[in-house]
Amino acid sequence: MNGLINVLKPPGLTSHEVVVALRRMFDIKRIGHTGTLDPGATGVLPICVGQGTRVAEYLINKPKEYRVEITFGIRTDTYDAGGKILEKSAGFKLDPLKLNNILDDFRGEIKQVPPMVSAVHHQGKRLYQLAREGKEIERKARRVYIYEFNIIRLQKDLTYPRLLCDIKCSKGTYVRSICAEIGEKLGCGAILSFLVRTASGPFLLENSYTLEEILEMWRQDDLSFLLPIDFALQDIPALTVKEKAVPHILNGQPLAPSGVLGGIGKNEMPKFVRLYSPDGKLLSLGNYCSTDDGDWHYKPKKVFASLQK
Repeated sequence: MNGLINVLKPPGLTSHEVVVALRRMFDIKRIGHTGTLDPGATGVLPICVGQGTRVAEYLINKPKEYRVEITFGIRTDTYDAGGKILEKSAGFKLDPLKLNNILDDFRGEIKQVPPMVSAVHHQGKRLYQLAREGKEIERKARRVYIYEFNIIRLQKDLTYPRLLCDIKCSKGTYVRSICAEIGEKLGCGAILSFLVRTASGPFLLENSYTLEEILEMWRQDDLSFLLPIDFALQDIPALTVKEKAVPHILNGQPLAPSGVLGGIGKNEMPKFVRLYSPDGKLLSLGNYCSTDDGDWHYKPKKVFASLQK
């Protein structure tokens, strides 16, 4: 069993628990997710199965999209609704113009300090494990990028005003931290009160499957939930090779220009490509290499020999 699954993670389960459930369901060892989604959050969780785990590194770096609800006038120790309430400011009058000006500070490149409730590793432990022990350590700020920050609805006249928005961001972005920082800039505090991941690269919410749906399909020998490995690699240029070159690539040997099906020049060759057999099967991912005498070849980086069976 090799491929990718677009799972709709339910609230209440950790990303690891989703992986464990699928591992038991399929009775397979090689399986993992491509980016932690908080237990209280729901939405898209891409899962790599079998040979699919070998392309996880190319999925992790893709942008993520979220539908986010921010509640103002509340501070918690975890920056979300599941934490211990530290302070409440009921009846805070939210100024929409001031809010819009503050949101401008959270578009483009920003610096973030990972929260203590994050899954970042520190000396063999995750930060949230240290937080449970009552410990807090110094964390370095990281650069992340917010591609889009769009307001959907603002309910400013509630006892605790709420903002519904869509955020598209780079990997490693802590949305709960953004919520808390906006609240601090407004002077009232704020928490992340709802979060659903609507997209992770090409994996979209409307095309995701619940664990219950996957189980039912699995019992009926229906594997239509299983996406091909190259589903998430479409942004990598593809080359088709000649039939005679296929066994050489599967053995990890370089691909010379003569092995490419169709004419191809020497200028502006892609640095990284997908290599396919004439019948459309993914063979390998390859790096471009040039020599001093002007020749070039593609050196296989990851070979998917088992996909040819």
